[in-house]
Amino acid sequence: MERLKQQLQAEEIRFAENEPLSAHCTFKIGGPADVFVQPETEEQLCRVIALCKACDVKYYLLGNGSNILFEDAGYRGVVVDTTALKMGIGFLENVSHPGAEPGAVYDAVIAGAGLKLSALCKAALDSSLTGLEFAYGIPGTVGGAVYMNAGAYGGEMKDVLVSVTYLTREGEIVTEDAANLDLSYRHSIFEENGGCILSAKFHLKRGDSAAIKARMDELMQKRVDKQPLDKPSAGSTFKRPVGAFAAALIDQCGLRGYRHGGAAVSEKHCGFVVNLGGATCADVLALCDEVRAVVKEKTGYDLEKEIRVVKA
Repeated sequence: MERLKQQLQAEEIRFAENEPLSAHCTFKIGGPADVFVQPETEEQLCRVIALCKACDVKYYLLGNGSNILFEDAGYRGVVVDTTALKMGIGFLENVSHPGAEPGAVYDAVIAGAGLKLSALCKAALDSSLTGLEFAYGIPGTVGGAVYMNAGAYGGEMKDVLVSVTYLTREGEIVTEDAANLDLSYRHSIFEENGGCILSAKFHLKRGDSAAIKARMDELMQKRVDKQPLDKPSAGSTFKRPVGAFAAALIDQCGLRGYRHGGAAVSEKHCGFVVNLGGATCADVLALCDEVRAVVKEKTGYDLEKEIRVVKA
C-alpha cells in the first residue's frame, strides 16, 4: 500500500486516506477506505487499476454509490471514485440503428462511465432525443447503470445501449456490442468478467422536446409521490421475485415500518429499507435477514437483495 501511495503521489493522481465511505453513498453508511482515489481522466483510471494490480492491493470501482452498502469497518484497500472523471458527452448524428422504426431518425450518444445518469438524460432532452426518459431520477452513474442494467417504469439500459468500451481484467481496452454483454434483469457480464466500464454508447430517437420533458417530469413526480426520497437509502432493497412484487409481499406480511436499530422498512414504500439516522451496515443486514425470513415463512417467496454489500 505504501508503494502504491508513493506512486499515486508521484504521478499526481489525487487521493485521500481514511476517507469515510458514508459520504460517498446514498445510504450514508460505511466506515473509512484505506485509500480513496479520484482519477480525472480515462488514462488515470486505467493507471490506478494497473498500479493496484502491480502492488497487489484490492480495489473497488465506485460510481454514485446509489445501490451500495459499505460495511461498518470500511474498505481495506483502494476505492476508486469514477465520478471524478472529467469525461463529457459526445453526439453522432443520423446513425443507423438495426431495429429502427421506418422513417425514424436516430443519433448516437457516447457518455463517460462517471457521468451522472440524470445529466445524460438532461443532455438527451436538450438535443430532443427520446429513449432515456425512464432513467431520469435513477440516482446512479452511466457506468453503474450499465453494470447492473438499471431500469424503471418499463425501461432498461439494454433497450437503448449499443456498445460499451471497457478495460479488461488483463488490461486491454476493448469495445463490445451490447448484444454480447449478457444484459438481463439487474445483471450484466461485468459482474463476472472483472471489466472496468469506461464509456457507453446509446442509440436515441429524435423526438419532441416538450413531450420528452413532460414524460420525464411525470416519472419524477411518481418517484416523489411513491418513494421515500427524504431519507437515505439504496433504492429498491430486494429484487422483484418472479410472479410477485417485493414491496407488496413485505407489506402483506405486516412489516411496513419494521425497525432494527437505525434501519427501517419505509412507511412510504415497503420495497425500501431506509436509514432513520445513525443506522449501521449491521442494522441494515439484520433487518434484511428478518424481513426475508418472515416473507419466506408467510408467503413462500425467497427475496434476494438488490443492494450490493461491499465487504471490508
